[in-house]
Amino acid sequence: QLQASGGGQVQAGGSLRLSCAASGFTFNDYAVAWFRQAPGKEREGVVCIRSGVKGSRYYSDSMKGRFTISIDTAKNAVYLDMNSLKPEDTAIYYCVLDLITPYCRVQGWDYWGNGTLVTVSS
Repeated sequence: QLQASGGGQVQAGGSLRLSCAASGFTFNDYAVAWFRQAPGKEREGVVCIRSGVKGSRYYSDSMKGRFTISIDTAKNAVYLDMNSLKPEDTAIYYCVLDLITPYCRVQGWDYWGNGTLVTVSS
């Protein structure tokens, strides 16, 4: 089970940290990512990391330098640090996980968490 939390309302330029608690999983070979879906828009990838690979994969250049994904395998937790937030970052954010085919991609993730709503006001 993936349980996301940490969403809320923030003013433009502010920061938030989202957390994703992953219970019942063992993080050996893995790929984890954050996706988001803004009102009236299609779901899109935010950022992804995978075991054994340095660095993160960003699905959009607009998030580079502002969003950072990290994982604490001891706590089975994944985080998304978001800085310099913009109104267009308003969305429901989801954490996703794959332990069977652990590579970053757009579709085909095995596990989806619940969403957490981030609202950025101007």
